[in-house]
Amino acid sequence: MSDNTASAIGLVVIGRNEGERLRRCLQSVLGDGRQVVYVDSGSTDGSVELARGLGAQVVALDMRRPFTAARARNAGWRALLLQAPQVRYVQFIDGDCEMNAGWLAAAQAFLDSHPQHAVVAGRLRERHPERSIYNRLCDIEWDTPVGDAKACGGIAMVRATPLQAVGGFRDDLIAGEEPELCVRLRAAGWKIYRLDADMALHDAAMLHWRQWWRRTMRGGFAYAQGAWLHGAAPERHWVRETARALAWGAGVPLLALAAVLAFGAWGLLVGLIYPLQMLRLALKMRDPQRAFFLVAGKWAEAWGAIRFYWGRLLQRRQGIIEYK
Repeated sequence: MSDNTASAIGLVVIGRNEGERLRRCLQSVLGDGRQVVYVDSGSTDGSVELARGLGAQVVALDMRRPFTAARARNAGWRALLLQAPQVRYVQFIDGDCEMNAGWLAAAQAFLDSHPQHAVVAGRLRERHPERSIYNRLCDIEWDTPVGDAKACGGIAMVRATPLQAVGGFRDDLIAGEEPELCVRLRAAGWKIYRLDADMALHDAAMLHWRQWWRRTMRGGFAYAQGAWLHGAAPERHWVRETARALAWGAGVPLLALAAVLAFGAWGLLVGLIYPLQMLRLALKMRDPQRAFFLVAGKWAEAWGAIRFYWGRLLQRRQGIIEYK
């Protein structure tokens, strides 16, 4: 990697108790004179000492304040640009990921030649999709279309100037902070792009139903919060996703209950809409397992959305929803 690339790109790694996954992550991004900031969120496994020992600048979050990944990323890029103001591009990566060897050069080359784009991401892959259906679902979820996009995930390269101009991420978002940032970047005239290039390996380590349920519920919470913030026209951010979650995950059960009260046991026939939807999706995708989880996931998403609205009603701040 050239000196120009090394000085142009800085990296922000966030994590908590990632153990050897953090070592693998840092080893994939350190070197060639790059500035790397690791933001730790209360680890008890020696992550801070590990990061310092490998040569990363460490920022330890004050855990007396509510934690969010958005807050960690903000602390990271601000420390990075304070330390290295010459950095033009900030690559964000989570501590359970490993950067692909060719990604940084490919991402910089794209941003260098496309000055209208603020964010570029690539193909994020699950390290062990064979270990569980939940890992496999993550790998499928991350296979997004190539080309101009409306949003990115947490692993992406962001142009420093617009990132600063819009104020970075919203600290109070417990999920969906990257798409929300992209909404504001696009409103300011910037574009988002997905390259057809491998970006990183992610170790989701989702082996149990409860982990999948909580992660999916967090997604529903993010949908509802995103729609609350940016649901007005013309953006309509995550309005459709929220409506679908509530319709399938809450509306159908309430309709079935009303039908039972009105027609007795015959009302349970309303519930047949679920297996019929699973069958339709299974035939369309030729993947019965995925079809099942897409339908079942609407219940988790609906519960997450309801948690958001309930918290708004009671004016309570929602704590982070963890799945690991």
